[in-house]
Amino acid sequence: MLFFGHEGITLGAAALAAGAFNRRNKSGAKSSWFAALTRYIDVRLLFIGALLPDIIDKPLGIYILKIENGRIYAHTLLFLIIIGVTGYYLYRSRRQVWLLTLAAGTLAHLVMDEMWQVPVTLFWPLMGLSFPRLDLQNYISNIFKEIFTNHFIFTTELIGLVIIIWFVIWLISKRKFVPFIVRGKFPQS
Repeated sequence: MLFFGHEGITLGAAALAAGAFNRRNKSGAKSSWFAALTRYIDVRLLFIGALLPDIIDKPLGIYILKIENGRIYAHTLLFLIIIGVTGYYLYRSRRQVWLLTLAAGTLAHLVMDEMWQVPVTLFWPLMGLSFPRLDLQNYISNIFKEIFTNHFIFTTELIGLVIIIWFVIWLISKRKFVPFIVRGKFPQS
């Protein structure tokens, strides 16, 4: 899965979850799923969390450590547990949810990358200290080729793009695009 799949599907899942716990606003009407979501979290952090494993691991594994794998430390359960437990501590001690939001995005990323299919990475270091090596020749061109030849990637990218477009249209129609960009949240109406 690539950019739009990770971002859009994570946003859609979070909006569905927020919609399930949606309360009525001041006028007594239920707010939209996206509005309910922004009541709880800074969606910008969710977007970062949805890509955080790739933001860390792609440059680290491919270019810096030359491991020839873009799914290393931040694609592990250990990484998720560390940010999740630390985020829970911040929430309990200071009522801050920013790290839990990053952890939720990271969890979604690991699920969408189907990391259970690579247990050596997911359960690192329990199954060894090394990561599998991949053939990364023509890495960028292969990504673009996969979009059009792999039906799973094409479908998830399309679904993610539709959700992101829907979200942007909703923001614009509610005149909340700028408040979202500035604060990631906005006052509920």
